[in-house]
Amino acid sequence: MTMRNQPTARQVRLGSELRKLREAAGKPAKEVAGLLGSSSAHMSQIEAGSSGISEERLRRLAAHCACTDDELIEALVGMATDRTRGWWDDYRGVLPQVHMDVAEAEHHATSLCEIVITYVPGLLQTPDYARAVFSYMRPELPESELAPRVEHRMRRRSVIEGDTPTPYETIVHEFALRVRVADRKTSLTQLRWILDQIEQRHATVRVIPTDQDGFAGAGVSMVYLGGPVPQLDTGLRDGPTGVTFINADAQLKQLRTLLHKVKSSTLDPTASRDFIHHLAKEL
Repeated sequence: MTMRNQPTARQVRLGSELRKLREAAGKPAKEVAGLLGSSSAHMSQIEAGSSGISEERLRRLAAHCACTDDELIEALVGMATDRTRGWWDDYRGVLPQVHMDVAEAEHHATSLCEIVITYVPGLLQTPDYARAVFSYMRPELPESELAPRVEHRMRRRSVIEGDTPTPYETIVHEFALRVRVADRKTSLTQLRWILDQIEQRHATVRVIPTDQDGFAGAGVSMVYLGGPVPQLDTGLRDGPTGVTFINADAQLKQLRTLLHKVKSSTLDPTASRDFIHHLAKEL
C-alpha cells in the first residue's frame, strides 16, 4: 500500500492496536511479517500507521496472534477498511491536522463525555463565542485563518445534532459559564444556546457550582470518547503542546476514575439547567 506522509490519529491508533495484539502474543515483528508475506520494515510502517493493512492480512495477523475476541477483530477490520471522506477533509491544508483528527474521532465515537473548566464546551459554543476565544488565544491570526477555525468548530456540532446523534454529556464549571469572553450580548446568547441544546436533548449538561465543596480539579479538562468496543475507547486532553490522544489501558482507566470523581461534584441535569437559566436571567 502507498506510504502515508501524515497518518491521521485514527490510522496511528489502528497501528498501535495491531502492535498490542502482536506483543500480547509475544511474537517479534519479523516473525509476524514473515507469516503475512511482508517485511519487518513494512510491519513497522503498519504499526506506526504510515501504511495500511488489508482485511485479509489483518485477520491473518489476529489468527497468528491467537486473538479470539471477535468483536475487537471486527472493530479493527472496520478501522482498516473505512474509506469515509468526512466533512473535516475540506479543511486539510487549511487547518492544522489535529482539527481533522478531533472531528474524525468525534464522528466515530459511540458516546462523548467532556469535562470543561475554563470555557464553554466546543460542541456547545456559538460562532461569536468561538471567534472571541480563538481571537484572544491567537491574536495574530488573520481573518483567512480565523474564519475556518470558527466554521470548523460549528460543523463539529453535526455529531450531536444529526439524524443519528451521538450521546453527549458535558460537565462544565460555573466559572466557564460566567466569564465574558466577549461582551454581555455574546454571553447571554451563549447561555440561551446551551439551554436550547438541553431542551432539544442534544446534550446532557452538568454544572459544578463555585461553592461546591471538595472539588480540586481545576486542571482536569478532558474528553472521553467511547469506541465500538471498550478496548478502543479514546481520551483527549489539552496540554501545553496541544491535544494529546490517550489510548493506553492504564491511562484510560485513570480518566474513567477521574470522570466519575468529577461527576460526583456536579448538580444533576435538571438542577444544572435551572442554574444556567438563573445565570442567563442575571445577565
